[in-house]
Amino acid sequence: MTNSKQLRAVRERSRVLLVDDHPVLTQGLTLIINSEEDLEVCGHAEDAGHALELADSLQPDLAIVDISLKDSDGIQLLKNLKVRHPELLALVLSLHDEALYAERALRAGACGYVMKQSPLATVLTAIRKVLDGGIYVSDKIADRILAQTSGVKPVSTESPMERLSDREREVFRKIGQGLGTKDIADRLHLSIKTVETYRAHIKIKLQIANAAEMIQKATLWVREETSA
Repeated sequence: MTNSKQLRAVRERSRVLLVDDHPVLTQGLTLIINSEEDLEVCGHAEDAGHALELADSLQPDLAIVDISLKDSDGIQLLKNLKVRHPELLALVLSLHDEALYAERALRAGACGYVMKQSPLATVLTAIRKVLDGGIYVSDKIADRILAQTSGVKPVSTESPMERLSDREREVFRKIGQGLGTKDIADRLHLSIKTVETYRAHIKIKLQIANAAEMIQKATLWVREETSA
């Protein structure tokens, strides 16, 4: 059976799957990638379900994934892609602060993290580094990871949001988007009781007093993320 490394060796261009629900950005990125002699966009998905289907059918070399997707979550998608396609490389390209998400993305199976505000040359550099078998993160994140692995305790810059698990953060985002408990349960394919448990954990970790404050803080956080 031919593996993905062998496929990359015989293909003239590395095939890239884009997973992002912002059409303008996707169209622009497609033009840039397709203008490179060694790269081509082979497909585009706006949500996790479609992304998994295209990964199955198109066998891309690299998936470029956003953290926030239409009705789904990029971190969970990375985990699912890793299970279904262990050799598929993944790079996160997102508006969301790398200080909060880069390490989570790497643990979920990504090989790199780039902010959407980065120059296009940086994005292309990250794509090629990941395709070559490397890991791409900013110097700031690399220093933090190195400090952790070397046992050196870095100066604490922890945001309260870092206390939340991936699933708790996903629930918190849905609250900030105006969804109630039942809608969140339906969207995330969870039971209402499970969502209520996540809400309780969030209240404790973020020191939130009541439901009104939960909605207020979640809404503010979502606004800050989308305007970053």
